[in-house]
Amino acid sequence: MKTTDTGAALKGFRLFDWLYKYGTLLTIVLLIVIFWASTDHFFSNTNLINILRSISIVTIIATGLTVSLAVGGFDLSVGSTASVACAVVISMFVWHGQPLGVGIAAALMACLVVGLVNALLVTRFNIQDMLMTLATMFVFQGLALTYSRGATISENMILPSGDFATGKIPQSFSLLGRVPWIIIIMLIVVLAVHLFLNYTKYGRYMYMIGGNPEAAKLSGIPVNRYRLLAYVISALLAGLGGIVLGARVGSAEVNAGAPYLMEAVAAAFIGFSVLGSGKPNALGTFAGAVLIGVLSNGLIMLSVPYYAMDIVKGGVLAAALAITYFRGRH
Repeated sequence: MKTTDTGAALKGFRLFDWLYKYGTLLTIVLLIVIFWASTDHFFSNTNLINILRSISIVTIIATGLTVSLAVGGFDLSVGSTASVACAVVISMFVWHGQPLGVGIAAALMACLVVGLVNALLVTRFNIQDMLMTLATMFVFQGLALTYSRGATISENMILPSGDFATGKIPQSFSLLGRVPWIIIIMLIVVLAVHLFLNYTKYGRYMYMIGGNPEAAKLSGIPVNRYRLLAYVISALLAGLGGIVLGARVGSAEVNAGAPYLMEAVAAAFIGFSVLGSGKPNALGTFAGAVLIGVLSNGLIMLSVPYYAMDIVKGGVLAAALAITYFRGRH
């Protein structure tokens, strides 16, 4: 009897293990089949490109978040950082008439400062990453609002002086937010971070730190230096996401990056289980973003009300967290 029970338990665990490895990919396939059967144009080339375009920004931001998770951190300020980058880059064009390179460089420099601030606060004060970046999330969002004066930054906007803004957004910048460039940028970021985390010593050290920081420190790895690097990369990629967002919409709206936080967190945590990785990884994060994108697109085509979308996304995140942490304890 005991042997039978043990065999059944082993089979059950093996089934769970298989679902853990391939469940996300299987879910994507099942959703595609269901939506394809339920709607007329879901599987068209145009709609598939629309899905990739819709997940491009959140994938870029989530990939940066993945790097912070690799060292055992959790950068909750990525949405606010994207807002800062979006506001800075558009203002450089509209308010100051700067060329493409200067605008992008200014936005990335602002995000570099954000990453350094996050890293120094976390490493110097030994405050839990999630709590500290939760605080800085509000600070950076407030800075973005203050910088933009609480208004949408766009061409021909009315300035505080009463004059109209005369600067123009470069056409070459707008191309970054269009197909195919927005998709190409996303794929380059995912591939670059995948190679960095898995095929360089810096990425391997980050995984070691995330797995056991004390053992990594005893091995001679400068833990705080790599945690700082992780937060800088996270901020720069969040900033790149904000820049691409500005190119896509042609303006810097108030709190533009904030809505991307929840989807980025969901994509990153869903990615833990892809192919049984069990750790933050760029390819898994991309798969998680695809899952969210397919789900959102299909629900829209089925005319599900927009205000119900967060319920579905929150449910997906809860399921991903449950599977990840359950697997981590067994």
